Amino acid sequence: MSTVTYAVADTATLLRRNIKNLLRYPTTIIAVVGIPVLFLLLFVYVFGGVLGTGVTAAMPGGSTDYVNYVLPGLIIMTAATGSLSTAAATNIDMTEGIIARFKTMAIFRPAILIARVTSSVLQTLASMALVFAVAWLMGFTPTANAIEWLAAIALLAATSFALTWLGVAFGLAAKTLDSASNAPFPLILLPFVGSGIVPTDTMPTGLRYFAEYQPFTPIIETLRGLLMGTEIGNSGYIAAAWCAGITLLGYVWAMKHFNTDRTR
Repeated sequence: MSTVTYAVADTATLLRRNIKNLLRYPTTIIAVVGIPVLFLLLFVYVFGGVLGTGVTAAMPGGSTDYVNYVLPGLIIMTAATGSLSTAAATNIDMTEGIIARFKTMAIFRPAILIARVTSSVLQTLASMALVFAVAWLMGFTPTANAIEWLAAIALLAATSFALTWLGVAFGLAAKTLDSASNAPFPLILLPFVGSGIVPTDTMPTGLRYFAEYQPFTPIIETLRGLLMGTEIGNSGYIAAAWCAGITLLGYVWAMKHFNTDRTR
């Protein structure tokens, strides 16, 4: 067998192992889906009447369905929630010595992280699909054509990939499961301090400045434009740059800790 064949076989084996762990503990998937769905129900059915009035101008044709506006932000929140579960799962493997054991085996070492990232991205994308399904039941009516849907899926995959690498880095760097679980939590809140819930131009000056220049806002605006036909402007390029930058940061940080043998 060639080196490439060994690498693919080792990655596939570890990927199956991670997926079986996910299926063995479905509460993880429920948690990843549950938080965005809970906020979706809260903001549409409890606050939607008031908030929806203030954002109708941002929707094509003055749509009065607040679910159309708020869903992109909560979909990005799903990706952020996925990074939390990734950090926790990675840290468990790290602190319990499983990763150290894998390192001593005659396997393709990068397969350990490749399998973790792949399984986590698949979990996050599946969770996003479930959130979309709930939104459709609540009246979500996208205007996207097939090309726009493909672009939206590519954006969501890139965002999930970037935040997954960041979650892996958190998990490898943290010394305890509690710190690994808590470190990515601010990412879940970023859509709220952006254009995820209300337009940024309704915010006070200082907060608006932060909301407009934080990484999630251009991603949300691009996704909203693809799904609902709103103006995207240069948000697409900025979103791609943020995804690339976060991926690079997470990868470099993760590899630094992965390649460093530490005593826990």
